[in-house]
Amino acid sequence: MYPEYDYIGKEKICNNVDIAFPPQHQNIQPGFEYVMNPQPISFNPYYVPSGKLKGKVAIITGGDSGIGRSIAYLFAMEGADIVISYLNEHRDANQTKNNIDRMGRKCILIPGDLRDSSNCKLVVDEAINNFGKIDILVNNCAVQYIKKSITDITDKQLEDTFRTNVFSYFYMTRSVVPYLKPGSSIINTTSITAYKGNKDLIDYSSTKGAIVSLTRSLSSSLVDKGIRVNGVAPGPVWTPLIPASYSKEDVKTFGTYTSKVPMNRAGQPFEIAYSYLFLASDDSRYMSGQVLHPNGGEIVES
Repeated sequence: MYPEYDYIGKEKICNNVDIAFPPQHQNIQPGFEYVMNPQPISFNPYYVPSGKLKGKVAIITGGDSGIGRSIAYLFAMEGADIVISYLNEHRDANQTKNNIDRMGRKCILIPGDLRDSSNCKLVVDEAINNFGKIDILVNNCAVQYIKKSITDITDKQLEDTFRTNVFSYFYMTRSVVPYLKPGSSIINTTSITAYKGNKDLIDYSSTKGAIVSLTRSLSSSLVDKGIRVNGVAPGPVWTPLIPASYSKEDVKTFGTYTSKVPMNRAGQPFEIAYSYLFLASDDSRYMSGQVLHPNGGEIVES
């Protein structure tokens, strides 16, 4: 159906073996998908949609690539029109939009830095101007910086990480809530690091823990309005954030047995997107304040 995914074989999609990635590094956050080797698998050609999101409008932050791109594709296949907020990854964003257009759904791209609350309001205003409503908000954008010690984390890094990973979620939610109706859904991307920690990602892990608390608090606050708020806590996933933050040598063993993932591999973005679809659809209508854990078999205490 989509030629750029013709290379995806059934064996590759279902293969659970230890996968070693070629050494690679990008000197920019949050990274570019089009230069990654191999390309992340963001689309399952064997998936059969059933109209779970027919007529819905979804905003996805960080929707240009990685997990956000897979969410956008899956939501579009299920009948939603898509608003993608991204920083400056124009080539990745345009590829995502082009594929959604080919699926017969509408997609608009809104570049901008969501650390600034005015840009969050702009995304929501553009969504309303173009579609007249908003049904789903996926807060997904993030940055992470590898540091061996807390003493290596500068004030600027700490602020940038929290502003991107937490403040933007707060700003986007604050801007979108006045437009949400009963039955709407907010989904926040947290991480396994919120539950297990990571000695090299102290500030990042802290933001992901904050997102769990934000999700639970928002759920309690919005439940009377019929708005559900849930989260997804992925384990290691092959996205642009990995080569943009890890060293070449660390990328080689990312997600493999050396990182103690029970399935001995990193996840692919399309495998994570199904959790978001469940939380966005009526299938999860009795669920709020919860976090799903697609993480390769890690056991976490929630």
